[in-house]
Amino acid sequence: MAFWFALYEYAPSSAPSATAAASAASATSSAPASAVSRGKPYVETRLFFGTQRPDGGPPVTDKQFMAFVDEEVTPSFPSGLTIQDGRGQWRDQNGTIERERSYELILLYPVSEAREHDPQIERIRDAYERRYAQESVARADDATRVDF
Repeated sequence: MAFWFALYEYAPSSAPSATAAASAASATSSAPASAVSRGKPYVETRLFFGTQRPDGGPPVTDKQFMAFVDEEVTPSFPSGLTIQDGRGQWRDQNGTIERERSYELILLYPVSEAREHDPQIERIRDAYERRYAQESVARADDATRVDF
């Protein structure tokens, strides 16, 4: 089980994945000279989905979350994804620290596809917030190198 702690506050910039994409292109230049460079420049996007509902409704179940992934995520990312169970805490809009069961969704895609995937990822976040009455879905983008 993964543990994470985050403030679920995201202010969209012009293109968060584009920033990660630019960093990925230079990822090898920051590696030590003795390191072997493997893989290709990719963007790793992690989304953090809470399961408690602010309106007091029942928490999102595994079955509901997997149906959401099948309907909203897989069509845009059919090549694969990773889901990890987690426990998290965050401060809600009223200042209360909330603790809840959560899911971390990890997406890997080539830097060349970052601009295409950014709006798809934002639609996924919006869909989950609407469907399960969430204040937000956290997003973290990072440059990486991937070798399959």
